[in-house]
This record gives sequence, structure tokens and C-alpha cells, in this order.
Amino acid sequence: MALANVSIQVLPVVEEINLYKVVDKVIEYIDSCGVKYEVGPMEGELSELLKIVEAAQEICIKWGASRVVSVVKIDYKPQGVTMGEKIKKYR
Repeated sequence: MALANVSIQVLPVVEEINLYKVVDKVIEYIDSCGVKYEVGPMEGELSELLKIVEAAQEICIKWGASRVVSVVKIDYKPQGVTMGEKIKKYR
């Protein structure tokens, strides 16, 4: 499968004092997955990225969220798409 970009915005429903702690746990998990990412989009095989999205929900619940609202954007084309090609003119 070709490379894809996935952006996920995770909004755990927790006490405000714990919000960044929970989001940081999701970022730590994404970092451990070995996919290319910025605090922004991730890049990798679509099936791998969707597993990360699912795990992000579970991490939020594990760390105290009673509910998780996530916004997921996927940029996919059969020949692949990279973050670099999308932003190179801006860097």
C-alpha cells in the first residue's frame, strides 16, 4: 500500500488540569510507533496509521477520559503522498 498522511486531533474529556497530560501520552505512543510525524500529520501505510488512531482513543480512556472526540483527516492516493511534497514550497 502507498504512503498516506493522517492528521488526528484528540480531545479527551478530562478535567482541564489533566488535558495536556493525556494528550502527551498519545504523542508518546505515536512517537513509539516509528512512523514519521510532526505534532501535526503522521506519514505511513494507511492501515498502520489507522491502528494508531484507534490506540490513541484507548490511551485517552486509560488515562482518565470519560469520552474522546477525535477529528481525523486522511490524505491518500494510490501512488502515495508524503508530507514533504505537500509542504516543501513553504519551507
